[in-house]
Amino acid sequence: MSVKLEFWFDFASTYSYLSATRIERMASDRGVDVDWQPFLLGPIFAAQGWNNSPFNLYPAKGRYMWRDMERLTAARGLPFERPKNFPQNSLQAARLALAIDVPEQRAAFSGAVFSAQFGSARDISEPQVLAECLESSGASREMLEHATDPRIKSALFQQVDRAKALGIFGAPSFVAGDELFWGDDRLGDAISHAATL
Repeated sequence: MSVKLEFWFDFASTYSYLSATRIERMASDRGVDVDWQPFLLGPIFAAQGWNNSPFNLYPAKGRYMWRDMERLTAARGLPFERPKNFPQNSLQAARLALAIDVPEQRAAFSGAVFSAQFGSARDISEPQVLAECLESSGASREMLEHATDPRIKSALFQQVDRAKALGIFGAPSFVAGDELFWGDDRLGDAISHAATL
């Protein structure tokens, strides 16, 4: 039986995009299964006293991040277009990802949302964009209705509470056993640890 690596991500996170494009391949190479865990950074940031992304609150950090994304995506051969608005409203996308209970479809949908946003600069709060991402993942566009389902709304609140309980403060984060790893640059370490469990 393969061990699990929890991949905690917010669709508005640039570095989560980088991890989303390679985590399945890297984990599979080590016999590790990936458990995609969507959540929202907004409440996490609010608990730290931030009302916006730190990349917006600290302009120098933001300028560095966008240049870093250009370098990293170019080096990895990934498409990259800076979205017009940042961070984008990822609430509906997170609810939909959480509502998809087939692991492969959740992973495919999540990858499609990241690609739409950071690969093509599309607005992931638009229902049409989300519908296309659902269809490309093998899920039905009728699932859009789940974005307003009170049970899914509640589940996402619980997801944020669980992230806080795990000590998660940013995205991407990876949980392997009792260990927390933060940042795309720690993905390899997280997988290596998971493979030893």
